[in-house]
Amino acid sequence: QVQVLESGGGLVQPGGSLRLSCAASGRILRINRSDWYRQAPGKQRELVTAATRGGSEKYAESVKGRFTTSGDDAQNTVYLQMNSLKPEDTAVYYCNIFFSDLLGDPDEYWGQGIQVTVSS
Repeated sequence: QVQVLESGGGLVQPGGSLRLSCAASGRILRINRSDWYRQAPGKQRELVTAATRGGSEKYAESVKGRFTTSGDDAQNTVYLQMNSLKPEDTAVYYCNIFFSDLLGDPDEYWGQGIQVTVSS
């Protein structure tokens, strides 16, 4: 059994910051890769960030310099720090983790999604 729980979303004014957390628990040996996606109303889900255990990171052009992804191996938790937020960042944010289970086999889980609203 694996659970992936997102937290940290909410309403913030333009220019503000939020930190999303994605905590995984259960039969997880280690997280190998973590992606963050977002989906705004009426739009397709888009990749925001992708990060690997080896340190490779990529960001969508629209968030470069404002968003940073990080992780805590001991807690099996990944984070998305979002600064200088803009109204166009408003969306439901999803984490997608790729991990090795306790047998060393690869698996993938999605978080439940969390709303981020940027508005004055």
